[in-house]
Amino acid sequence: MRKLLLSSTALATAAVLTAGSALADVSISGSTEWEYYSRSSNTTALDGTKFTNDSAINFAFTNKTDSGLTIGYNVVLEGDATTAGGANNMIDESYMTIGGGFGTIVLGSQDGVSEKYAIEAQDLIAEENTSSHASASISTDTDVALDQNDSNKFSYHLPAMGGFTGGFSYLTTTAGTADASSMGFNYTMEAAGNTVTLGGSSATTEATTKDSDSQNLAVKVESGNLKFILSQSKVEAVDEDVSATGAAVSYTLANGVVLGAYTMKSEDDLDVGEEYSKSGVEVQYTIAAGLTAVINVDDYDYKITAANHESADTVADKGTMSSLTIKAAF
Repeated sequence: MRKLLLSSTALATAAVLTAGSALADVSISGSTEWEYYSRSSNTTALDGTKFTNDSAINFAFTNKTDSGLTIGYNVVLEGDATTAGGANNMIDESYMTIGGGFGTIVLGSQDGVSEKYAIEAQDLIAEENTSSHASASISTDTDVALDQNDSNKFSYHLPAMGGFTGGFSYLTTTAGTADASSMGFNYTMEAAGNTVTLGGSSATTEATTKDSDSQNLAVKVESGNLKFILSQSKVEAVDEDVSATGAAVSYTLANGVVLGAYTMKSEDDLDVGEEYSKSGVEVQYTIAAGLTAVINVDDYDYKITAANHESADTVADKGTMSSLTIKAAF
């Protein structure tokens, strides 16, 4: 009798709690990557091999209101060490969305819109090798350089109008001296049987001396199994005027194997002789549904001279980076 009473009480309580609230659709997804990374570098401290992990779990809640609004909440948990102290299970993103005929409002910790709409040459590459030898100011890709963090911000995305999409975002700080804003757009059209997408984005971070600005412009062409991207970016800040250009191509074979190749180069007009270039190839192979292997090999060259300020804390370097990545999605 006591068990029956407790069960009845629990059911009644649940009914009361849910009577005045909507039930949300909930989805849980996850991804994990294991990588073997090898680097041959002219700098002894950077030469060698290592294993890395990158895992995340995404919880997504969606609710449709009687008035036609779509309300969502997403939270992404990092499953691997994300801090210097090795803390795990850190929240990577946490944000709310409100969508309707007016577009979509995003409130919370997520990348700004410039990151969403920027088209970078190496977007066709599944596992881009990154290098830590270059200075923090030189571009190692053609992506928009600012507004790539998950700080708490306001974003708005326009409703799709034909092939046009776009939006803007704003981040504010307590002192108001490092506020950031960004905007971006994509325009997709059909041309001679091909799908062509034009993309542009910009981001600005305020500063007491000189604001930092970054832009990205690109075109992406898709023709059957063949894809091609040509992109350029620019960063302007205190003692920085960096321009970068890049191109990438990928082709999907009949058996599902994806072949890719890419190249990019950047240089700082305010730092004499500072240049970075990288070219590489990649193979993606689907082992089974949700399980993929990626092999990536690229060559890089970072040049620097004694005539600029970067020489105080960086060194020139040249070498090859290779990786094997096993990816699983759930």
